[in-house]
Amino acid sequence: MESKKNILWKIFISTLYLSAFTFGGGYVIVTLMKKKFVDEYHWIEENEMLDLVAIAQSSPGAIAVNGAIVVGYKLAGLLGVVVSIIGTIIPPFVIISVISVCYNAFRSNYFVSQMLEGMQAGVGAVIASVTYEMGSGIVKEKSITSIVIMAGAFIASCIYKINVVYIVIVCGIIGVIRACMNKRGEKQ
Repeated sequence: MESKKNILWKIFISTLYLSAFTFGGGYVIVTLMKKKFVDEYHWIEENEMLDLVAIAQSSPGAIAVNGAIVVGYKLAGLLGVVVSIIGTIIPPFVIISVISVCYNAFRSNYFVSQMLEGMQAGVGAVIASVTYEMGSGIVKEKSITSIVIMAGAFIASCIYKINVVYIVIVCGIIGVIRACMNKRGEKQ
């Protein structure tokens, strides 16, 4: 078992690194967190990571910070939360501060605008990868109910353009109902 100090240091370095080199929003960092904390360190199980992502996504605020909070808490309690938040917010704080000071130069620079367009394509690919990995994990469970919920949420968002907030709320309610029904079934 690793020492708490070593775990906190690894959480800080990991979240700092992930935040510094993740472009394109919270869903990108979630994939990288999964690779780091599930696949590399084996600190969290894959199903548990999906649960943590669901919690982070359904909470107000930036998903990268929310994800760092739930992972930090899971791994090292409140101190893990503080360490993971600090590691996650330092890179964007520094980068946005520099960009805001140099905004006029960045805004009209051809190379910067081309770089940003290229990054958009890469971000789209990474988000598609996250969607595939999370969706395939649900399909592998072979729970018809989970698959129907996932398909319904996809249709509601992509076809009917229903606000994601409503979809998350409805899915949360469905999850509570399923949990209550499972508890009743266990008691009988």
